[in-house]
Amino acid sequence: MIAVLMGVSGAGKTTIGRAVAERLGWRFIDADDHHPPANVAKMAAGIALEDADRWPWLDELNRLLRGEEHAVVACSALKDAYRRRLLAGVDDWRLIFLEGSKALIASRLAARKHRYMPASLLDSQFATLEPPAQAIRIDVAAPVERSVDAVLAAIGRR
Repeated sequence: MIAVLMGVSGAGKTTIGRAVAERLGWRFIDADDHHPPANVAKMAAGIALEDADRWPWLDELNRLLRGEEHAVVACSALKDAYRRRLLAGVDDWRLIFLEGSKALIASRLAARKHRYMPASLLDSQFATLEPPAQAIRIDVAAPVERSVDAVLAAIGRR
C-alpha cells in the first residue's frame, strides 16, 4: 500500500507522514525532496508553481512509487489532476487529506522556516486546492500523535 498524505504547505504532511512511516516500518518519501532545482528556485522567490512546473515532478514521483510495495508519501497533490498523475498505475493506495483552517495553517507557517517554501505562498496553495471527494480526511487541529493514530486507524494498520 502507498499512503499519500496530501494538503497545503503547513498541514503537517512531513511531520505526520514520518511518524506514520516509522510506526509502520515503511519507507517515507517527502515529495519536496524531488522538486527540480528550477521549481525550488521559483518557490524560494515567492512565485507559485504552475501546472507545467509540476508535471515533470509528479511524473518522477510516479516512477518512484511504482517501484514501492509499502511507503508513506508526503505530497501536496493539491488538484485532482495532480493526484491522478501521481498515482497512475499504482494499484494499492490510500489518499489522506490533512485539512485545517487557513488561520491554523498560517499560524504554523509563521512559526517555522521551510527550506524554500515561504508563508507568502499560502494563499496560492488554498486557491489551488481541490479538496478530494474520495479521501480519508484528518483534521490537523488535533495534536500530531492523535493525527498519526487517526491515519493508522483509517488505513487499517493500527
